[in-house]
Amino acid sequence: MKKINFHVLAILALSFFTVGCSSDDDSSTNDNSSQTTSKYVITASPVASEGVADYILTSNSLTEGEVSIVGNGIEQDGTYRYYITNNNKFFSLLYGQGNPGAVTTYQLNEEGNLNKISDFQSETVQSFTNVGDDVLMTKISRNTESPYADWFRLDTNSSQFVDQGQINTQDLGPGNELAFFTWMTQVGDKVFAPYMPIKGCCNDSFGTMNPDMAYVAVYDYPSMELETVIEDDRTSFIGRYFTSGLEVDENGDAYAFSSSIATNNGEATSTKPSAITRINSGSTEFDENYFFDLEAASGGYYVTAQKYASNGKFVVFMEPNATKGSYTLGKKIAIVDVYTQEFNWVTGTPSAEAITNITSNNYTSEDGSTVHIGITTDQGSYVYNVNVSAAQATQGILVEGGNITAISKLSSVEQN
Repeated sequence: MKKINFHVLAILALSFFTVGCSSDDDSSTNDNSSQTTSKYVITASPVASEGVADYILTSNSLTEGEVSIVGNGIEQDGTYRYYITNNNKFFSLLYGQGNPGAVTTYQLNEEGNLNKISDFQSETVQSFTNVGDDVLMTKISRNTESPYADWFRLDTNSSQFVDQGQINTQDLGPGNELAFFTWMTQVGDKVFAPYMPIKGCCNDSFGTMNPDMAYVAVYDYPSMELETVIEDDRTSFIGRYFTSGLEVDENGDAYAFSSSIATNNGEATSTKPSAITRINSGSTEFDENYFFDLEAASGGYYVTAQKYASNGKFVVFMEPNATKGSYTLGKKIAIVDVYTQEFNWVTGTPSAEAITNITSNNYTSEDGSTVHIGITTDQGSYVYNVNVSAAQATQGILVEGGNITAISKLSSVEQN
């Protein structure tokens, strides 16, 4: 890997300003030393509109009531927005379709209002993840003529880029194929980067001749120097395009989720089942004694995404193998316990056939007992609150006039 002078950092400067923005409601808790204000942050796209920007809304609760995008919230600039929360700041990233995109940062002030604290531009990226107080962002090539992934670190304390570099993905891919990182995840003091092998050419850039291997590149942080590559032939690649497949529990163990969706010239070629494997804390090898076959446990479904709750329990989004696809988001929800390898379908959600949209950017409660998911049907867009232990969902807040795209939470503290 060689360091580069990432051109966007030289030509795009941060511009900082503070703007008071309206929010839908306030919530405060008083004690003798400070005032703490917390709000749930919900993003939603307007109903019956194509190619329009999301609105950012705030709410005191996810379990009841309603909030409307009409006359409320903050309209985003541009379509295809993605979101991440770090250091008690909410980052809204514009996917620029290959062009530089805006990155807007918000904080919650003591009155419970969202304030825009920075607005700058960055290269459009296919991966962005929290590593401590940094957001590690990666623009990934899918072209053999330029087989590089550009990475850069955003310091959330200063909202400034502080480092950047480049990875030759052809050095990682098997044979002549490239490595396309599905996501990056902090594991201990390292960055683990699962990737799918891709041809990067031949009118089949995301196809592969290596469908039945899982790969994870391990990087030192913050230098992003490659340390090793971990391989496993029991599953296909981990995660999916723009979708994390690696999660870390309280013990520091990393659980790897494979959808088994590799293709070659448009034909599904993975022969391995959709499954979960494990990399134990402190190890750079897959645990050969751990394998959780999700297809067998679910009766013929594959996992498309997951959200960690706590104590080894995940909310997983599942789809039937008969409708397997590279970009499908599962509309049937289950709870898996990776410690006991138990699998239970969640009750209380709309039927998969009734769901028109389901969020992949969801929020886990502070105690890990509840995962909050946005589900849209013809009857409206609601937050569903999944009780993880009971595998039971209940309908919560309605977002009037919008389809939920992400759920998060911010807090602010004012010292008296």
